Amino acid sequence: MSEDTESAVRIARLRPAYQADIAAGWESFFEPRRTNCPWCGSQELTTRLRTTDLLQHKPGRFVLDRCEGCGHTFQNPRLNAQGLDFYYRDFYDGLGEKKLGDTFGGRTKMYRGRAESMLPYDSAPKRWLDVGTGHGHFCAAARAVLPHTVFDGLDFTDGVELAEREGRVDRGHRGSFPDLAPELGNHYDVVSMFHYLEHSTEPDRELRAAWETVRPGGHLLIEVPDPESRCARLLGRWWLPWLQPQHLHFVPVANLRERLTEMGFTVVAEQHAEPHDPVDLLAAVWLALNHVAPRDDVPWLPEPPSRLRRTLRGAMLVAGIPALVVGTLLDRFAVRPLSYRLRVSNAYRIVARRN
Repeated sequence: MSEDTESAVRIARLRPAYQADIAAGWESFFEPRRTNCPWCGSQELTTRLRTTDLLQHKPGRFVLDRCEGCGHTFQNPRLNAQGLDFYYRDFYDGLGEKKLGDTFGGRTKMYRGRAESMLPYDSAPKRWLDVGTGHGHFCAAARAVLPHTVFDGLDFTDGVELAEREGRVDRGHRGSFPDLAPELGNHYDVVSMFHYLEHSTEPDRELRAAWETVRPGGHLLIEVPDPESRCARLLGRWWLPWLQPQHLHFVPVANLRERLTEMGFTVVAEQHAEPHDPVDLLAAVWLALNHVAPRDDVPWLPEPPSRLRRTLRGAMLVAGIPALVVGTLLDRFAVRPLSYRLRVSNAYRIVARRN
């Protein structure tokens, strides 16, 4: 059986379950809308963004509200457990597992840079826990920087079990970080959360779990999208880090610094240029093209697309190649060197020491 035929069979097998979920109405995937900020409690909320699922093209509309009191941006109404299951399904696992695995597995240089950011504060940590580790690609790459460090991973998906079988992590913990934290208390020299906190339903609980897990004198390393990036405003719904509907919270750096200090951490480093990923313009063009010409066959479509539709999609993507090339060149050679000065860095990184 060819790879295309095997994929078509998998999609056909998944289609009835997806269609049943959709028939029940995607409105049931959401909690009631909040009237106050989940970070500071203020009731001064304004709508920052309205969008759809631009990557998988699953049905639904999503709203991001911004708190005028503290600047926190969050999905409102937020997905409930059923909604999270629906929109995560076949994104990191299942149909999307190979594609995302190849994408994450090819970013070794970025992973090493993340590990190197800890060297000025702890040049030889004994034990490191990577929360939201996925398939463990960061831990595998970080060993080249810290060969004597034991790297464990934690994730709520079965990817962490795969990471342990493949030897990318020394030990894989599967489950919710706040639920597992008591048994991991004071066990790690470093706890890292790379683009994890924005996925959490309750970021504050995750931070408290980190405080409980890292030993006194140890460090917490956090990297998240920067909602104060100028590109977030300029590109609107086409800014990739919005990543709706998976990203639930966007924390301004001042808010995170203040909360960590209140919990008993001392922030020892704040970085903006280093964690910037130079893909904003390229991704915006790709999202726009993919919006005009959605992907071929997926189980959340009622039926496979016609030959004409597949042909039109191919023609549209070919026509967009020049724009993709220009976006790539601008990202790498024009925007990246000036990302911090222009305030367009799409992420920030915090290193905090537990007191």
